[in-house]
Amino acid sequence: MKCDFCGGKTKLKSVKRQHWLDGKLYIVENVNAEVCTECGERYFHARTLDAIDKYLSKQHEVKVRLNVELIQFGQVMAY
Repeated sequence: MKCDFCGGKTKLKSVKRQHWLDGKLYIVENVNAEVCTECGERYFHARTLDAIDKYLSKQHEVKVRLNVELIQFGQVMAY
């Protein structure tokens, strides 16, 4: 497949994905994605995203729970 952003070629890889479902953030490992070899843009097939939603909607094993910070980034950066 060809990257929509830079025109590079993609390669199938296993990646981590940040996935939101029902207001919760999940980090999902070992997700198949087409990854651009030039710029790193990632493409996920709809069936893969649907499978993640289905898996997370049921009782599932949790590898680890993480504590994350939510920050708002905007006008705070001085140029």
